[in-house]
Amino acid sequence: MPDLEKLRGAVIDGDWKAAAAVTQAAVAEGIAPLTIVTAYLVPAMDEVGRRFECEEYFVPEMLLSARAMKASMEIVRPLLAAAGNEPAGRVVIGTIKGDLHDIGKNLVASMLEGGGFEVIDLGADVAPERFVEAAVTRNASLVALSALLTVTMPSMKITIEAFQTAGLRERVKIMVGGAPVTQQYADAIGADGYGESATSAVALARKLMAA
Repeated sequence: MPDLEKLRGAVIDGDWKAAAAVTQAAVAEGIAPLTIVTAYLVPAMDEVGRRFECEEYFVPEMLLSARAMKASMEIVRPLLAAAGNEPAGRVVIGTIKGDLHDIGKNLVASMLEGGGFEVIDLGADVAPERFVEAAVTRNASLVALSALLTVTMPSMKITIEAFQTAGLRERVKIMVGGAPVTQQYADAIGADGYGESATSAVALARKLMAA
């Protein structure tokens, strides 16, 4: 029987090869993929988030942990789908139109996936209609908008208005974040929530799903 505590440690330490190896061994032993995710990957990424908040970890460490988590998820994701296991929620994420920065968005996407969410990452410079289309076709209940430039922030408001026009605003929760974004701005444009960091975005996503 594989020692799954090693999987938790591998993710926290950012060792993607070990994470993949332990996951493969666990699957071969018949351990349920949902158990691998909920009992080991999610707690591991929660711990990574805690260390980041405490400034024990910084962006490079988070990126390494995210890579290790992804190495494990690549193995278990098809098994979860085959077993009919539902994710904690489906999130469409992207950097808004006109903004090409994606490091922060990538961190949030990784943390959300590590938190048990299915993440549909649209990349950077995403037009409002693409967010709407992805939310509809993938039946997403959450949309996460990222911006790093003050001049592109109005695209957040335009995107929220696009969901309103499409008649989806009641069904889809929209969260926003990024260096220049504030809670005040999120409230002003009608967003459902604001995450000031990757870890707070996960907590916010869970809260919005519960609501």
